[in-house]
Amino acid sequence: MQYETVIGLEVHAQLLTGTKMFCGCSTRFGSGPNTQTCPICIGMPGVLPVMNKKAVEYVIRTGIAVDCRISSYSRFARKNYFYPDLPKGYQISQYELPLCEGGFVEIPDSGSTKKIGLTRIHLEEDAGKNIHGGANLSFVDLNRTGVPLMEIVSEPDIRTPKQAMEFMKKIRTILRYINVCDGNMEQGSLRCDANVSVRPVGQREFGTKTEMKNMNSFKFVEKALDYEIKRQIKMLADGGKIVQETRLWNAERGITESMRSKEEAHDYRYFPEPDLAPVEVEASWIEKIKADINELQDVKKARFISQFGLPEHDAELLTSERSVAEWFEQAVSLGGNPKNVSNWMMGDLMRLLNEENIPIQNCPLKPAHLVDLLKLIEDGTINRNQAKSVFVEIYKRGKVIQAAKGKMNLPALKIEVYSEVKVIDIVKEKGLAQISDESEIEAAINDILEKNPGEVERFKAGEAKLMGFFVGQAMKATKGKANPKIVNELLRKKLG
Repeated sequence: MQYETVIGLEVHAQLLTGTKMFCGCSTRFGSGPNTQTCPICIGMPGVLPVMNKKAVEYVIRTGIAVDCRISSYSRFARKNYFYPDLPKGYQISQYELPLCEGGFVEIPDSGSTKKIGLTRIHLEEDAGKNIHGGANLSFVDLNRTGVPLMEIVSEPDIRTPKQAMEFMKKIRTILRYINVCDGNMEQGSLRCDANVSVRPVGQREFGTKTEMKNMNSFKFVEKALDYEIKRQIKMLADGGKIVQETRLWNAERGITESMRSKEEAHDYRYFPEPDLAPVEVEASWIEKIKADINELQDVKKARFISQFGLPEHDAELLTSERSVAEWFEQAVSLGGNPKNVSNWMMGDLMRLLNEENIPIQNCPLKPAHLVDLLKLIEDGTINRNQAKSVFVEIYKRGKVIQAAKGKMNLPALKIEVYSEVKVIDIVKEKGLAQISDESEIEAAINDILEKNPGEVERFKAGEAKLMGFFVGQAMKATKGKANPKIVNELLRKKLG
């Protein structure tokens, strides 16, 4: 029997607010355990929550970006359950009246695009974190408790693990573009739960679903779903039944494992949060937020293709991150050829940044440096190989400047020498300027031809591949400084 997979995702994104959802505690990541807490976020008796307006704004911003209907009236509810990382015994969330409903995102799918509908986007507070140690001990860190958490719930429109992964990637890109979430999956600021079921092809009713909990990498999303789908199909084929439950992905073993039976909405005993007034959103506020949203990736990608003549592959990579796209546009605005800028960014620049895990906004080599370098290549001052070494040197010296500004410990050198990195100064310092004097290059070529009469005769007899030999000898004689274009022109002229 052939089966069809049905997947729905619940994406949880911590919002980039400076303080928590209902109190003034910091949301900074990496502080010592339980150092960013107060009576409100740890649920002491008698305290009252105060709503973070910026968090509401960020959810509205997200809803606008994915074409949701923004509710003019919404309210918070208490979601009751007991777990060590939930000190109040309930979570303040939204239930029947969320901030955003509907909407969609488009993902790449087999050379085309697929529209994934959204059910809702709502706002809640995050729970703490359980840390399981040895000797059967567990600890609770409540720093994360109360951090504003946005939940984006998809319709069950996803049919493959790859589509689920692409959906997560697209959501991450959108959230980073509109600057509401940093998308750091390793730190848990973006993670997802997945509801997955299988059904015979042609059947309209959904099968029994299982929930995959807290997946925090694209790779885990795809692998966990792939395993779970195969597990369910095998169980059904063997005459078994799927149990509705919550499961976890065990990355070390490459399997999913049962965690607990799956709760239904009524198990949480939702009721309106009595300590918070309903949220009323005025149309003027929505319009103000909408006006503040910059060009998103899909629109920017189409513009890069039409305005700059870039191939779709280049445009896709350059617009995958807003900061990368802005770096590219700055370089082009300074006079860089779009395709040449793209080639250097996707090759040499990204290689250096990835090696040291540096975001492009902190890149020690600036757009103006790349443009100056490209101009020196275009006017024949240096060739591409020389430019590569200059490129790396600019990057290294830029790091020294950044370190000096950051008052870091430095090796013994005079920082003032590197106060302003100029491409032409490095070219002169290293003696890399190309030789474009035809008489000087011609003298070197004449010497090479005189010393290799046999190769000259073979070339004239039809052995065309020897042109590479002569070019190589000319570059060797000039220590790589001869202008390759002039070398080739003179050799063709002299060899007939």
